[in-house]
Amino acid sequence: MRYVLILFCISVGFIVGGFAQNKVFTNRQVSGSDEFETRSVSGFQWIDEGGKYSYQEYDSTTSSVKIFVVTVSSGKSEVVVDTKNLREGNDSFRFTAYGWSPDQRQILFSGNPPERQYYSRLTPAGNLFLYDVKKKTLRRITDVEVPQYNPKFSQDGKKIGYVREHDIYVWDLEKGVESQLTADGSDHIINGKFDWVYEEEFGISDGWQWSPDGSRIAFWKLDEHRVPDFHMMDFASLRADVLPMKYPKSGDENSVVQIGVVDLADKKTVWMDLGTDDDIYVPRIYWGSQPATLILVRLNRLQNRLELMKGDVRTGKTEVFFTEQEKTWISVDNDVRFLKNGRQFIWSSEKDGYKHVYLFDMEGKEVRQLTKGRWDVANVVHLDEERGILYFTAAEKSVLEKHLYAVRTDGSGFQRLSRENFSWNVSMAPNGKYYLGTYSNVQTPFQSGIYYSDGRLIRLIQENKLESLREYRMGKHEFFSFKTADGIELHGWMIKPPGFDPSRKYPVLMYVYGGPGSQTVQNAWGGLRALWHHLMAQKGYLVASVDNRGTGMRGKAFKSVTYRNLGKWEAHDQIEAAKYLGAQSYVDKTRIGIWGWSYGGYMTSLTMLLGADYFKAGVAVAPVTHWKYYDTIYTERYMQRPQDNEEGYHESAPLTHAEKLKGRLLIVHGTTDDNVHWQNTTAFVNALQSEAKQFETMFYVNKNHGIRGRETRTHLFEMITKFLEENL
Repeated sequence: MRYVLILFCISVGFIVGGFAQNKVFTNRQVSGSDEFETRSVSGFQWIDEGGKYSYQEYDSTTSSVKIFVVTVSSGKSEVVVDTKNLREGNDSFRFTAYGWSPDQRQILFSGNPPERQYYSRLTPAGNLFLYDVKKKTLRRITDVEVPQYNPKFSQDGKKIGYVREHDIYVWDLEKGVESQLTADGSDHIINGKFDWVYEEEFGISDGWQWSPDGSRIAFWKLDEHRVPDFHMMDFASLRADVLPMKYPKSGDENSVVQIGVVDLADKKTVWMDLGTDDDIYVPRIYWGSQPATLILVRLNRLQNRLELMKGDVRTGKTEVFFTEQEKTWISVDNDVRFLKNGRQFIWSSEKDGYKHVYLFDMEGKEVRQLTKGRWDVANVVHLDEERGILYFTAAEKSVLEKHLYAVRTDGSGFQRLSRENFSWNVSMAPNGKYYLGTYSNVQTPFQSGIYYSDGRLIRLIQENKLESLREYRMGKHEFFSFKTADGIELHGWMIKPPGFDPSRKYPVLMYVYGGPGSQTVQNAWGGLRALWHHLMAQKGYLVASVDNRGTGMRGKAFKSVTYRNLGKWEAHDQIEAAKYLGAQSYVDKTRIGIWGWSYGGYMTSLTMLLGADYFKAGVAVAPVTHWKYYDTIYTERYMQRPQDNEEGYHESAPLTHAEKLKGRLLIVHGTTDDNVHWQNTTAFVNALQSEAKQFETMFYVNKNHGIRGRETRTHLFEMITKFLEENL
């Protein structure tokens, strides 16, 4: 389940001095415009092993895009592409993505895809184009009218591979010839990319990989035939056309997965031996240090047993060399690194109660634990094998912040490299000498800079000053902690209304996401969602958010208590938060509301029912209302299958508790939400009506899970604001 929306839940309480600070926000400003949006470094890519980097900028005066290359050591910048000088037939050239050849002499461009509905997190490419940097010439590689996916150069730069209509193709740059490597792609046979649920819940979209020597391609093949269909409706069409998709709901059959390796010389495919059980997942594959070795990650259906397998791509023979097993679930991430010496690998695990990094040998024996403590590693960033240094981000300093750290592979030299009182995201250069660091806190918008690997700043490249925010009345942002009745400490933040008067009684609006491994309480820039929270604070509401049990960066036990009982402890803790806030002298405990989106919509719905005596109003956007309606991978990871956990599914469902509603509830959903289906809301509506409960609804026709569009978003948040003003 996506929880990107939680990134916008932190306040921006730094705005002080310099201006009158008397302006107030409008919903159009914070929801339907880009007036206060922060900018990322668009199209950033390391090149020349990290000695240089490239990025792109849009030029509104010419409606064109420029690609710049910057030398890290000198700061020298040059424009290598300006699309105003390029044409695609009679039209100006447009592209959705670009990638460099290994020698940096050519750039592969993905053109605009055909206009259609894509149930995918992956942006498809249109036709492919090759740009010669020295000659400044552009030539078309493909000429088709269907989307293409995952285009990339081979390591020697002589070939380009891509996926089209569920088959894999390769373009030979020297011969100017296209070759088709798989031929069975169809509506329900997918080569080189993924079905909806793999892409959504394992966070992968690129379903094929070049071998290190460019002689082979390893790829996923997914057979969707046994996956049940789910039908949405195009209500904007005359006859409400059916929009079918393959979507395995919890307990359903999944796609059958195979891993193939095709040899470009003879175009023959060798299939890797995954065992006799086809009810499994293969969420990752990696090429080993030897061209004939492929490493496969095999995960059982309940996702509590993970195995690493060595495969011989010449024969398909495999053997298990590492196994990890959990009583609850194992999270699949991108932390593994196989050393070039072919004898060891880096692996992250929660086996000691917190997520830490370990060094193993290729027989699966632990060599040493590299990080240790009552804190979680967030991500492995880079392994500098030559210097023997591992770089990673972690919540060692504070659960509210993620920092960059280094430790030697012999276990010594642990140190924090990033500045304190910020949260960091890091992209390390391939040579390990530099990194792109992006940091923020509740007082500072996202800042991006180039740094030496020891943390010294070379130069800032994106500042996002947002000076105009200084003109607005902003409430004070505060972090707080409290203990629940059963003794568990929870962290939260609150935004107090501008001109806060402790002698007054304020209504409270709580914001919740609350899903497994997520966080809403971080010392990070809050973005547009936080500005809407400030808008509500300007209207006299105290806005707060609390991370309940099940959320991330507080160890395995804190997260896993929700196993087989999603919603139980999360709702309990949100009710405890309402009790804590209601006990404050400046809070009107009879006027506490709650809102959330996706898992937060689920939490809002369940908490409004189980905590009916503590919440006066709630807004549930795109809520799950019974876990039987959600997908296999996400749901079964935490709940097992419905047939394994009937009571857990029943008790966790808002549908089960519809008769308990007392407060005012607004339910919002997009009718073509391919993630949390509109079916969830229609079932909830039916359950509430069966109990003669009054509530409000709003449906957005042909809108997906994000309910996007500037006018749509303005309408949505104006409606939510009005509902809360009338009912809270």
